[in-house]
Amino acid sequence: MRILVVEDEEPLADAVARGLRREGMAVDVALDGDSGHEKASITRYDVVVLDRDLPGMSGDELCREIVSSGALTRILMLTASGSVDDRVEGLSLGADDYLAKPFAFPELVARVRALARRSTPVTPPVLVAGDVELDPAKRTVTRAGTPIELTRKEFGVLEVLLSAGGSVVSSEELLERVWDENADPFTTTVRVTVMTLRKKLGEPGIIDTVVGSGYRVPAGKIAPE
Repeated sequence: MRILVVEDEEPLADAVARGLRREGMAVDVALDGDSGHEKASITRYDVVVLDRDLPGMSGDELCREIVSSGALTRILMLTASGSVDDRVEGLSLGADDYLAKPFAFPELVARVRALARRSTPVTPPVLVAGDVELDPAKRTVTRAGTPIELTRKEFGVLEVLLSAGGSVVSSEELLERVWDENADPFTTTVRVTVMTLRKKLGEPGIIDTVVGSGYRVPAGKIAPE
């Protein structure tokens, strides 16, 4: 899950980013509207957490730009005002949800997760491949009922592969969906993560390598809904 936080209060932006990363999300941060617009233009985000009051391009204008682009990105708008008029105005701009400051962090996480589910094709609440089960909400993975401890990146890779429904997912797409903008695209980080993930999942293996294309969990291994 890839998230962009656009917030000019740097301590708040950093705190939100750290918290969302602890929840297993890949998070980028922009401290003004212009850099937020640039990042949103080149990267496909599931959710943009967007402050309305920004230097440079305003949050309202950035919201309009994202909506008019036709992207599936969902927008959670933040504001210091929680009045009904402000909420209505924010939603009329195309925002998908609205949260007033100060807010409880668990509520922010719940809203981000709910919006992220709407930004991608509908998937089952629990993803299954053979005897492997991944529960995105509970952040758990089991094989034949036995819990498997995965790192956040390993969990993210497995979730993306299972959600693909048998389609091939390239290393570049995995890097974009699971890591943030600080990841080096020329490293072997994706290959190494897939290798350790395979070891933890054990045999028989469920992740195939498609030479020159990427990785997939074949449709025959994914349980039907």
